[in-house]
Amino acid sequence: MVIKPKVRGFVCVTAHPDGCAAHVQQQIDYVKQKGPIKNGTKSVLVIGASTGYGLASRVTAAFGSGAKTLGIFFERPSEEGRPATPGWYNSIAVTKAARAAGLYAANLNGDAFSDEIKKQALEIIKRDMGPIDLVVYSLASPRRTHPRTGQVHKSVLKPIGVSYTNKTVDTDKGIVSEITIEPANEAEIADTTTVMGGEDWEMWMTALEEAKLLARGATSVAYSYIGPEVTWAIYKNGTIGLAKNDLERTARRIDALLKTNGYGRAFISVNKALVTQASSAIPVVPLYISILYKIMKAKGTHEGCIEQIQRLFASQMYNGSALTFDEGGRVRIDDLEMKPDVQAEVARIWPQITTENLAALTDIAGYRSEFLRLFGFGLNGINYETDVEPHLPML
Repeated sequence: MVIKPKVRGFVCVTAHPDGCAAHVQQQIDYVKQKGPIKNGTKSVLVIGASTGYGLASRVTAAFGSGAKTLGIFFERPSEEGRPATPGWYNSIAVTKAARAAGLYAANLNGDAFSDEIKKQALEIIKRDMGPIDLVVYSLASPRRTHPRTGQVHKSVLKPIGVSYTNKTVDTDKGIVSEITIEPANEAEIADTTTVMGGEDWEMWMTALEEAKLLARGATSVAYSYIGPEVTWAIYKNGTIGLAKNDLERTARRIDALLKTNGYGRAFISVNKALVTQASSAIPVVPLYISILYKIMKAKGTHEGCIEQIQRLFASQMYNGSALTFDEGGRVRIDDLEMKPDVQAEVARIWPQITTENLAALTDIAGYRSEFLRLFGFGLNGINYETDVEPHLPML
């Protein structure tokens, strides 16, 4: 079938298998071009491995350090007349490339929150991989079925305490408007923390430790975001922010667990704002990203997911480097985004933005391009006018 992008709101409902493979290959090529990461990871579990920072972590571990990788994700395969999700195609592409390079790569497609997927993962690790020396937790899900209670919890993107009004942009239509979001109630706050907080990460680490499948010196990292004040009401000080606070508290508990039992460390990496499937759904944030991209590209400091994670691995976690923490005990690879001159420029531009000057004052074109690339569209060397086979089996 010929596959074209079909955008509905903040999601594209189609994905191109060849385009996704080309996008993955670009990330692999970047990591290879940067050279080997000395003393890097050798056996990695990535929870949330199919897109964004999780995919970049898997690529960096495999092609920067020659690591065995097990990717956990929840993606939809193709159906009659409908292509699979981009994460499905991404995972096939990275697995093919890793195996072609002689590297072990395995996948589990299912609910990472469930006990069953954890059990299957432990069996694969024990059988094929040996003790894990790096666990990356990069799960982004709008809902969670709790494995103990069976209750379904849904996360919300809302402020806390008072309603919040600010500019936002319809990235598809290019219309700037004001949006008002009503505050979350207590149940919504609790549900969001249950979905996006640290409980599941801790369950994974406890299961690995009890199964004796963590290597000596094992590290675990989870990804977070803080951002500038203009996004705080909906992010840092909103329901997501409270969930991320829980994630940070969990990191300290996991760090203590690891050190008590003779392993390594656990920490939070605060990463840059980027176009991802998750960030596209957050009101206000796409407009901020569009401004940020224009500023950072002009300064030559823009990074994507793969540049961010390769830098984290090569300059913080491995190569003989020592982790550098902020006052809250977090590693910050959002440092270039949060430079005072960058944020001052964001603050100057933000109040000026209208629908009419959106293209001139922001990089909305770059945002749209990057968004479509997440789904395999707009990649050089791909003929989007020809038939392509959408039905690819998971490896």
